[in-house]
Amino acid sequence: MPEIFINYRTSDGKDAAYAIHQELTRRFGDRMVFLAAKSIPAGENYQDALTKGVRRSSVLLALIGHGWADTVHPDRPGTRALDHEDDWVRREIEEAFAYGVAVMPVLVGRNTEQLDPGRLPESIVALADCQYMRFTLRTARHDLAVIGDQLAKQVPELAAADRGPDPAAAAEHAADPAPASDGTADAPGMHNTGQSGGIGNISGRIGTVVGEANAPFHTGSGDQVNGDRIEGDQVNGPQVSGDGNIVGGSDHGGIDQNFGPARRRRENDR
Repeated sequence: MPEIFINYRTSDGKDAAYAIHQELTRRFGDRMVFLAAKSIPAGENYQDALTKGVRRSSVLLALIGHGWADTVHPDRPGTRALDHEDDWVRREIEEAFAYGVAVMPVLVGRNTEQLDPGRLPESIVALADCQYMRFTLRTARHDLAVIGDQLAKQVPELAAADRGPDPAAAAEHAADPAPASDGTADAPGMHNTGQSGGIGNISGRIGTVVGEANAPFHTGSGDQVNGDRIEGDQVNGPQVSGDGNIVGGSDHGGIDQNFGPARRRRENDR
């Protein structure tokens, strides 16, 4: 029996449906994935096949494209397909909720926004509250690996049959660290983004970070002399001569070098 039922609109989700079906059948096997165009034999009653396919599945993937909610009913111009009970996309999702099948929305495309519950029929309004995943052509291999991993994690039968993600996708995923969430600093490490010159001290395990030295510098103990040396007492702070830097005497005020706030990674940088 199929464990994954792929629900989609042909108007904005067909290409994504076929790509997802191809990868999931490779990973879990043909019998684990239901796609109407490929899983219903010729001559079989498609309405019965669709209804049974949903009820027997463990997960329904609801592929939602940019125009998913506003697709016009093919036989009722000027009205949304979603507002009619004979809309098969709606009926399949209703069956999934009624029979306890887990529903996972997959937003197709970077610009597809989360569903507005106020624009959904009451029978499937819960779809807006389901945690979603995303699939885009630009990051297709990575996204397919994430979708497959999530399915294997949730359904034991899929985990047992799992052949693993596509090796190229796995390598891509491993090389692409997860971005820090908004408001959260990057993990400990050395970062030098857009900084030119200077010596700064960062607390923690990092120590001294040197960006790009545009003049001689000295980080050890003892005197530093670059150019002419000046002897004598320091009265009003550090004495400087020549085209280098000499810090002598006692520094009561401290030296503070700032290079602006650290740039934090955002999701849109990827």
